[in-house]
Amino acid sequence: MVSWLVDQVLSWGVIAIIVVFQPEIRRGLEHLGRGSLFIKGKQENQAAQKLITELDKAIQYMSKRRIGALITIQMNTGLEEYIETGIDIDAEVTGELLINIFIPNTPLHDGAVIIKNNRVAVAAAYLPLSQSNLIPKELGTRHRAAVGISELTDAMTIVISEETGEVSITQNNELLRGMTQDDYIKYFKDQLMNDDPDHAAHRGNLFSEVSRFIDAHFRGGK
Repeated sequence: MVSWLVDQVLSWGVIAIIVVFQPEIRRGLEHLGRGSLFIKGKQENQAAQKLITELDKAIQYMSKRRIGALITIQMNTGLEEYIETGIDIDAEVTGELLINIFIPNTPLHDGAVIIKNNRVAVAAAYLPLSQSNLIPKELGTRHRAAVGISELTDAMTIVISEETGEVSITQNNELLRGMTQDDYIKYFKDQLMNDDPDHAAHRGNLFSEVSRFIDAHFRGGK
């Protein structure tokens, strides 16, 4: 009997505390959630901006000198089966590293660089070649590989032609050719950066879900 009474007191006591302090709990959870996830979103944007800066440095250098390159950036779809075909690098992305990898006649210049979590995961990786008849005949193996990976994953791939220096991007089975510096930087920002990290954080905010649960169950909802 005593044990039952203690259990009841504890159970109803917790509920009473939640009811009495519900507004304060809700505000506290929302403030904590928005703050921590906003910081995370801001940090991710800063990392993405650094990646874009280093990519731009490499692209400008190689395009002007007609150095062929193939760079794939993992998005949501995992690329492990393709990463396994490459040579481990696991290094911070820098323009200098990318340029050195693709310098002709160096050991790693054939194949693709794969970037995962803002790091160069591997170089000299093999990507699947597209068999599409829609690819212009003047485009070579690098472009077919870039289109091929875009047919199977949501990865974003950058191709630099060694014949013309033209910069192309493939993603979601689409080939974008003749990208200017402004074009590809805008594309990178659209794909890699969140324009409103505070809104994104709030949208996926677990703390907000808890707050709504409290509202619905202890104040009858709206």
